[in-house]
Amino acid sequence: MPKPAAVIRALALLLILTATLDAASAQQIGEDLAAQLNKAQTRAYVLYLRARAYHRRETDSYWAEIEQLKERRRHKRASGRPFAPEDFVAVQPPKYAGPSLPADVGKIIANLRPPEEPTPLEGVPDFLHHARQVYGFVPKPIPEDEFKRRYAGEALALGLTKDQVVRVYALETGGRGTYDMQAGIDPETKKGRPISSALGYAQLLGANSVNELVKHGPAFISRLRALAVQSSGRRRSELLQKAAVVRKMLKAARSVPNRWSAHVAFSRTPRGLGIHALNLDGDIGPWLQTIKLQGVREHAEKAGRPSLSGAEIELMNLAGPQTGLDMMDPVGRKMPTANFFAEKAYNRNTIVRGRSAEELLAALDERMNQNLRKAGSIEFAKAFDAMLAQRVRSAER
Repeated sequence: MPKPAAVIRALALLLILTATLDAASAQQIGEDLAAQLNKAQTRAYVLYLRARAYHRRETDSYWAEIEQLKERRRHKRASGRPFAPEDFVAVQPPKYAGPSLPADVGKIIANLRPPEEPTPLEGVPDFLHHARQVYGFVPKPIPEDEFKRRYAGEALALGLTKDQVVRVYALETGGRGTYDMQAGIDPETKKGRPISSALGYAQLLGANSVNELVKHGPAFISRLRALAVQSSGRRRSELLQKAAVVRKMLKAARSVPNRWSAHVAFSRTPRGLGIHALNLDGDIGPWLQTIKLQGVREHAEKAGRPSLSGAEIELMNLAGPQTGLDMMDPVGRKMPTANFFAEKAYNRNTIVRGRSAEELLAALDERMNQNLRKAGSIEFAKAFDAMLAQRVRSAER
């Protein structure tokens, strides 16, 4: 049952809207639609439009305050001052309390103005196409269990734990993801349509791949060359060719300013889309994805948090490293998650909406626990166990 305050607010809104209806209402909805509606439908639709407009003004005001307080917190963080409750908006975003779009009106609108089909996002075939066309690069596929084994080995070498990595995998892929899984595509049936560029076990965005290449590209090149020295024949040539490709990609990635917004824009171009295909290569993909998680962990260590749970790493992965830390701040933990996300990102993430930062952390942990029982998570955990056993045997020799 609605709370009394919500009822009063809804009634007040209705009175405001009803009082402003006039004979010119039809002019506000366009002549083509007005001609299709009777008087009652016109009145109901205009009432609905005005309610949505009123809600939009409330929402705009809310998110404007969110942005102002984000800026205040940035200044405080830079000067080393702790956050206080007044540095946050303490209430959840306003909820729409007006009338719904009448079903009969909605049907008329749908017939009169069919919704435009959204432009499809690029998918794995596009990443592969641009990698080949721009860089002459074709990622080397390997079996799924081998990719997991290599991923586990890379993670352990970087100081990440089995619990951290497998729990991130469980959350990001639903516990059944493949190394070529893209957000929106079912990893088993391969059906669906991309909803973002997020790829692989850690679901790196295209901009993440560009960003990590800019940071670690020289190390990728040196490592591939070192592996080539230890190899021979076709394998040696293959590794040297990959090193040359990564050098070419690095030059392209460094042709834009080294800031996130520039990497986002570049990642949507043919050159950026081709770089994202590195995630699909058996030699480069495991390191590229684990080194992103290592960067999150190192950011936390520098901020005085040397130990992170899987859910805490995922929180920093989801919201951004510094924002994730702000959400774990004693004051920030109690605040609505809207304080830490842009409006579009907030509305897009169902697990984020309507929660406090503390509640979001608990929800991430709960979903991880559920997905750890899925086949992919179990297989990944076994890969870690095998690599850990191998390390023990090597140490005993």
